[in-house]
Amino acid sequence: MFFTILPTNRKGRGIAFVAGLVAAGAIALLSYNVSREIRLLGSARSDNVQWSLVQTQVEFLEFAQEIERDPVDLTKLRQEFDIFFSRMRTVNEATVFEALRADATVRQHLADLSRFLDEAVRIVDVPDAVVLQQIPRLGMLASEILPTVRALGNSGLDISAIAADSQREKVARTLTQLALAIAGLIGMLLLAILYLYQLNVRIYRRERENKQTSTRMSTVMGTSLDGVIVCDAQGLILQFSPAAEGIFGYAEKEVLGRDIGAVIVPDHMRKAHDAGMERMRENGEKRVVGKGRVKMEAKHREGRVFPVELAIQSAMTDEGEIFIAFLRDISHRVAAEAELVAARDKALASEKLKTDFLSTMSHEIRTPLNGLLGNMLLLRDTKLNPLQDRYVGYMETSGRLLISHISDVLDITRYDAGKLSTRSRPVNISALLQAIVDNQKSTAAHNETSLHWRWIGQNVGWVLSDHDRLQHVLMNLIGNAVKFTRRGKVSVTVENIGQAQNAELMIKITDTGPGISADLAERIFDDFVTGNAAYDRVAGGTGLGLSIARRFVHALSGEIGVDSVVGEGSTFWVRLPVVQTEAPEEPIADEMALPLTRSLDVLLVEDNEINRMVAREMLVAEGHSVTEAHDGPQGVEAANGRRFDLILMDISMPLMDGRTATRAIRSGDGPSKDTVIVALTANVMVDEQQAFLAAGMNSILTKPLSRNALRTLLSQTSRLATDEETNMINKSHSDETREALGEEAFVKLRSRFVTEVDEYHEWLISDEARDFLEIAARTHKVAGSAAVFGADELRKILRAIETAAKAGNITRIRANVAQFTASWTATKSQLSR
Repeated sequence: MFFTILPTNRKGRGIAFVAGLVAAGAIALLSYNVSREIRLLGSARSDNVQWSLVQTQVEFLEFAQEIERDPVDLTKLRQEFDIFFSRMRTVNEATVFEALRADATVRQHLADLSRFLDEAVRIVDVPDAVVLQQIPRLGMLASEILPTVRALGNSGLDISAIAADSQREKVARTLTQLALAIAGLIGMLLLAILYLYQLNVRIYRRERENKQTSTRMSTVMGTSLDGVIVCDAQGLILQFSPAAEGIFGYAEKEVLGRDIGAVIVPDHMRKAHDAGMERMRENGEKRVVGKGRVKMEAKHREGRVFPVELAIQSAMTDEGEIFIAFLRDISHRVAAEAELVAARDKALASEKLKTDFLSTMSHEIRTPLNGLLGNMLLLRDTKLNPLQDRYVGYMETSGRLLISHISDVLDITRYDAGKLSTRSRPVNISALLQAIVDNQKSTAAHNETSLHWRWIGQNVGWVLSDHDRLQHVLMNLIGNAVKFTRRGKVSVTVENIGQAQNAELMIKITDTGPGISADLAERIFDDFVTGNAAYDRVAGGTGLGLSIARRFVHALSGEIGVDSVVGEGSTFWVRLPVVQTEAPEEPIADEMALPLTRSLDVLLVEDNEINRMVAREMLVAEGHSVTEAHDGPQGVEAANGRRFDLILMDISMPLMDGRTATRAIRSGDGPSKDTVIVALTANVMVDEQQAFLAAGMNSILTKPLSRNALRTLLSQTSRLATDEETNMINKSHSDETREALGEEAFVKLRSRFVTEVDEYHEWLISDEARDFLEIAARTHKVAGSAAVFGADELRKILRAIETAAKAGNITRIRANVAQFTASWTATKSQLSR
């Protein structure tokens, strides 16, 4: 039983083997000791030490008797002497007497006897006559040594008795040790038997657990939805689960022992599979094993290839390393993912189509609106009777309303596309609310409704927020409250519910109107939702106002909601985080508002005849000369023919669009290569406008064309043209810098300056929100570089931008940025001369 069970447990086998060696060694050592002691006892009996010592006395006495005999028989005398001599020699030399000789007294007796024998030899071994003469002396010597002989015998008896006692004690002690060792061995054997019993129980339990585990694994493999394939290191299949049978179409008995590559690996992947198996066998490289789930292709019994998700793990067994593959047919999932990707692409395409549609419709609607409103603007310059003037006013109002609706739709598109940006600048909440309330006073009076606003608690004053977005939200909410309330009351309250500098405004607009049902309140901020969709409704609207307000509030990191009771009224509220700030400095007079210094030669590139006529009449009315081009190629040809002060470039034109025409002018060597080119477009999408600037245009005028915007542009360009007639560069200052640095260093530094200003210009005109301090810091740096090269005019404009940024005056910044764009174009042209 021991040797049957022991090999199943290496640790137990090692312990038992060591214990057996220790026990066997102890017993062997003790047995040897007992045997040696017994041999020593037996040797003492055979030699008969005590008899020899007694015999020594007897033989000495017989020698002494021969000395006293008369007459002396010399032959007998010599014979007895030799016997005694021989006996003493044995005592002195025999091994058995070693213990005796170890005693100091015995050694002294033996020394005395040795001296006696030496003297007796000199008397006995001489001629007979001499011996006879020495007999008396020999008798005297014998008498003297007799006590020593007796003492030697007595000492031997004592020592032998002591040695025998000691030997018996050793034997008894050895036998005791042997008994203890045997008892210990028996105890160890009992422990070993107990341990082996426990080991046997454990092995039995483990075998039972292994059997249960095997049964569970078989059940799992049999019921698993994933196919399970077990292979050895050679790639031969050892197990093939029922799920694998269903996935690949093989029965387990058909594939056992076959190479897995030939069974499930597609033909076009077989070479790579075989190479991977070979690498793994040669150097253990595993590229898929233990790497989690991977997507691959597999081959069905029928030969078709389909996608699978595969995970492989390895394990060591007594037969060597095995590999367990878990496979799942993902054909349906891949098909679903492909459908999902197709749906996503379709949705993205639809979104792009929607954006393109809105952009196109914006352009297509704004283009005729530009002609309509422009002609009405020109019509106002003529003499009109009161009725005609009223009709023109109605048309202008309708046109502006249509423009407002278009802007609302574009704002929704920007927000949903994540491109709706906000600009933080100082806003006086009190002034903003007062202006809105004043604007709505007439409507409230017409509806016989009272309208007022007030602060709850401390007045916050100036905060950083987006003035235009906030104004749009509050105008919509207050306007709706006034519009739907008849003979009632509209009150606006604002309260700071935040702390310290981190203010948080709670603005509530409460009315006593008809109220909103719970169902409508849940979707009132959705697109195209109105309180009443009937044709006879009292108030009109597209249903986009509140949805745009919600988007604007979210863009400002705020919340918006409504609480309403039908028949009692509604309360719309806006919760908006803001940062308190100081009131900005009063803006200085805008230099760009100065009158024109001279008339300009303008090239107008526009394919729409009505829009071209409107722009031409506006330009001529301002005192400028106009050259017209009907499309892009004509515009490029005209610009390459002579120098213009300003080019107004339409974007959407046949044959060649405005961006292509601008790039052609900028890349050519014509006299208008560096002329200010302004996009004249109905497209107000931010990304499109960025593309216009990237194409080389300096600024943008949106349609419908505003006379004020056109006048501002003409004023800027006129002043720039006047400056160009003088110099944009302080020549003496630039020459001093060139002389101080040297020609080569000056050229390198000038090139770096041009790059720096171009990057600053691109950064400044981008639509991303900028922090005022960041604008001031970067502008200050560029202004310092401009001073080095004597760009005094450019530096002056940059200082104005810096001052406006420090004051938080966004209007002033925008005006100076437009001036900077034109100034930099001229400065860069003169800088390279």
